[in-house]
Amino acid sequence: MEWLDPLVLSRWQFGLTTVYHYLFVPLTIGMATVTAIFQTMWVRTAKIEYLHLTRLFAKIFLINFAMGVVTGIVQEFQFGMNWSDYSRFVGDVFGAPLAFEGLLAFFFEATFIGLWIFGWDKLPPKLHLATIWCVVVGSILSAYFIIAANAFMQNPVGYEYNAATNRAELVDFGALLTNPVAVTAFPHTIFGAFMFAAGVVISTSAWHLYRGQHTSTMRISLRFGLWAMLVSTAGVVLTGDQLGLAMYATQPMKMAAAEATFNTVCGKDAAFSLFTLGTPDGKTDLFSIRVPYLLSLLSTHTVDGCVHGINDLNAEYAERFADTGLTEFTPILWVTYWAFRWMIGLGMLHAFIALVGLWVTRKSAKSEPAAWMWKIAIWSYPLALGANIVGWVFTEMGRQPWIVFSLMTTRDGVSPGVSGVEVLISLICFTAIYAALAVVEVALIIRAAQKGPDTTEKPADADEAGTPGGVSSVVY
Repeated sequence: MEWLDPLVLSRWQFGLTTVYHYLFVPLTIGMATVTAIFQTMWVRTAKIEYLHLTRLFAKIFLINFAMGVVTGIVQEFQFGMNWSDYSRFVGDVFGAPLAFEGLLAFFFEATFIGLWIFGWDKLPPKLHLATIWCVVVGSILSAYFIIAANAFMQNPVGYEYNAATNRAELVDFGALLTNPVAVTAFPHTIFGAFMFAAGVVISTSAWHLYRGQHTSTMRISLRFGLWAMLVSTAGVVLTGDQLGLAMYATQPMKMAAAEATFNTVCGKDAAFSLFTLGTPDGKTDLFSIRVPYLLSLLSTHTVDGCVHGINDLNAEYAERFADTGLTEFTPILWVTYWAFRWMIGLGMLHAFIALVGLWVTRKSAKSEPAAWMWKIAIWSYPLALGANIVGWVFTEMGRQPWIVFSLMTTRDGVSPGVSGVEVLISLICFTAIYAALAVVEVALIIRAAQKGPDTTEKPADADEAGTPGGVSSVVY
């Protein structure tokens, strides 16, 4: 039965666990940075509101970090369980970046998180501040090594193929780390993480301000979150433009699938569709809103550039990769087309909410925002997260049918000794366990956010130079 195909089930399992794990990754990176910024302001100004904000968002960060570590371990186990042929093929290449990621994530970050948690009343303020910035640096570097490994799947570089062992062997670690896809995807991902963290800050602040709680503290965090959302959105747009150029240069089929462009188009005809209704295969448009030249600008940075179509690329790949036995190299069009637009749309909507929020909460505003405005701000936090998730769906689904572009198809990477029933059982178990953990995670974060800052927490006596000391409580 097709629904018991180990390949189909393994893809579903890896996709679901990846999306679930990615719920925690951007918030961990972003919230660590938010915590470090507020603590920096506390050390520089000794303003008690910054201490309260540091401790509040640190709770969310630590809850999320713990869950992210657990789900990340399961992610790596799947390489051996369901994708053993793939692991054997790329193991020599993936070994180096994953080793660095493990050292940074499990040793470097964990060490400095421990120092930060237990060092409030034991380390000098500036040294204690340095520990949380070390956590930030470690989390960002960890992300880079993971992205470098993933970039090899999108654009394999720095390897030699060993025909005797049927393996890709790493010969140039520098080339792997400077892969154009990794270099452009990394800042795009990090700015996306900052967007999500800013969204959580906005929603948390709005929840308390709507109820008139901790107003002086929450106004600071609200304005910070609103500005952080706009700045990070600008970063996402600029880095996304560069990533689009790298994607078109290395995976033109992905760009063609994102636009459902079947025939090569140039100049004015290379239009980008903002919204299209048509058949699921994309071959027939019933209604479409298009911007002339925009697809050419996104793909080539020229108004007269040409964008290769799906039909031409498919014919080229069928001849070039005839040994794979495949005749169809087109990803699922409705997934790539709509994921690309949902990614852009959700992110821009959150940025628009932030822009409006800055206007209605400006100092010269004559009245407080209406209740419905606060509610929109409170419930806006899933927007940036959704943009992050569908962006990864587009990245991975747009590569199909390749698991390593041009080197290994997805079917060739699945474990040959694993049955569909075995994968189905593990899929059901993982889904059930992850659903339970998700309830716990969300409940803990909402509880921490709604509890708000502990305004009874007071700093220790400042030293003679005015540098703030420790705090009277270190209980999380």
